[in-house]
This record gives sequence, structure tokens and C-alpha cells, in this order.
Amino acid sequence: MIDFRSDTVTQPTAAMRKAMANAVVGDDVYGDDPTVNNLQDMAAEMYGFDAALFVSSGTQANLLALMSHCERGDEYLCGQQAHNYKFEGGGAAVLGSIQPQPLNNQQDGSILLSDIDAAIKPDDVHFARTRLLSLENTIGGKVLSQEYLAQAQTLAFNRGLKIHLDGARIANAAVAQNLAIADITQYFDSVSICLSKGLCAPIGSILLGDERLIGKATRWRKMLGGGMRQAGIIAAAAKLALTDQVERLVEDHHHAKLLAEALYQFDEFEIDVKSVQTNMVFARLASHIDPNQLSHALLQKGIKVSPSQQLRLVTHADITAKDISTFITSLKQVLST
Repeated sequence: MIDFRSDTVTQPTAAMRKAMANAVVGDDVYGDDPTVNNLQDMAAEMYGFDAALFVSSGTQANLLALMSHCERGDEYLCGQQAHNYKFEGGGAAVLGSIQPQPLNNQQDGSILLSDIDAAIKPDDVHFARTRLLSLENTIGGKVLSQEYLAQAQTLAFNRGLKIHLDGARIANAAVAQNLAIADITQYFDSVSICLSKGLCAPIGSILLGDERLIGKATRWRKMLGGGMRQAGIIAAAAKLALTDQVERLVEDHHHAKLLAEALYQFDEFEIDVKSVQTNMVFARLASHIDPNQLSHALLQKGIKVSPSQQLRLVTHADITAKDISTFITSLKQVLST
């Protein structure tokens, strides 16, 4: 199958499979899995933090960050399109008793600094206590600029807030700007990094923060059922995600551009090629095309897409230039019937 649904569908590399088979393991709940400990120490040093915690998913990493920054009755500010607000089951509210305050995302994915400033609640018993600003990079495939991140950090500091980054695809943001990941993480008090999307690990995310935050997050992880035992088996692959897979993302970005330029030639799609910055392509289908029928027809040709009038196509390590050519050929055949 040629699978454009997400970069979560990536398969582990041969090197990852070998590392997993040979991993030295212990019991991570006791803190004595050497491979997990090495991964956490390595990530903290690489990205400029005191400590790191290896967890099962990006959703869990974000939830642990929110629950470690905020107490019951506190509030975090985020974008309307933020993953930890819109797509993570309401975990902060349900499990953390933390109130989200979503704000409008602009076309470039940012939140207006004036909107953030205006949303911070006064110290009054009538209001939830605003404690945290949460941003996402990339968001919808778009990269937040370094200038914006610096301004957001300054605003958060001046208003007494902590600042968290949902960095599920922070590696894509770094590669797109020809930066090191640490150049982005420097602006945040905590960062979550997903290793099982474009970086090819089969499972896992890293949460970065200071020792106090990671200590709280470790306790919350255990309470939420996230304590893993011989987790070094998956941490071995996670290490290779950080060391071997980041620079390769430039290929995914190139393939996304190729895909966008090819789709631009179709009358049945509305697409802004210039808006493609990383590995995501968004194409709006003409109103007469049924997305479910299109998805089904492509599936018969060995191609998977998520049916939607606003089609999201994601390139990743298992999508080649030849796969894109095959997709375009198949799409022409489907649309002509």
C-alpha cells in the first residue's frame, strides 16, 4: 500500500529492528532500564533541558506537561487547532481538571500575541488561573518563525506564564528552517517530541523539562497507567529516530512539493502550492467529488487516503517519488471514470 494518511504509518527501519532485538533492558518503573535512561539523558543534553521522560505517545507527553504545569482549576491558552485541545480527547479537562482557553489560529498557524495577552485572566476568584501558554510547531504542516517564538516567550515571561511546545513535528520545523532542533526548544519551559511519526520509531515520545516538572510528570505517568517495564526495547528504536532520521526529513518535504505541484494541474483540486512548507499537502476537492468514493476507488489501486473534502496528504519515509507518480497516474484514472 501507498499510504498518504499520516506520517504515523511509517515502518521501523532495519537498523531500528536490529537495535530493538539487541537492546539491553531493565525495569523502567524502577528507573533501571539502561537504554531508556540513556535515551532520556541524550535527549535532555541534545535539546538543552535538565531532564527528559520517555512516554508511550505524544498525547500522553502533552497531557503530562499540562498536568505538571497546572493544578486543578488552572487554565492553559492554546490555538483552536491545537492538537492537545482538539484531537486529544479533552484529556486536560477530563483528567487534569484544567480549563483550555482556545484562541484563533492565524493562516500561518500562529496565535496573535495581542489575543494571548488579552486572554490572560486577572487574579480574581471569578476566573480560572491562567498558568500556561501552549504552542504547536509545526501546526497543520506550517512552521512558526523563530521571531514569533521569541516574542511569545517574552510575553509569557512578562505575564508570569510557563510556555509549552507540542513539538510532535518539531524535527520537520527545524529541517524546514535549516536549524537544529535545540534552536527551537530554547524558547520553551517544556517540549514534547513525537518519535513515531516521520522519525520512524514504532512507538514513543519524549517530554523535556526541568527536574521538578519531569519529577511531577513521572508521578502522573504512573498514575495514568503509563509506566512501562522493559521499555528499552522501544527506546532503542527511539534513539535512532533522534540520531538517524532527522536530516532525512528534507526528502519528505521535497516529495510534498512534488505532490502539490502535480495536484495543482488538476481542475478537481484547489491547492496553494506556496503554503506547503513541510510534509503536508492540503487540497480541497471540487464540490461534485465525493471524498468517500474517491478514497474507495484509490484503495482499490493500493493507495490509502483519509476521505475529506479538505484532503490531507502526508509524505514520509515510506513514500518515494515513484509512489507519488503512481498516485497521480491512479488519480487521473479514477477521476476520468
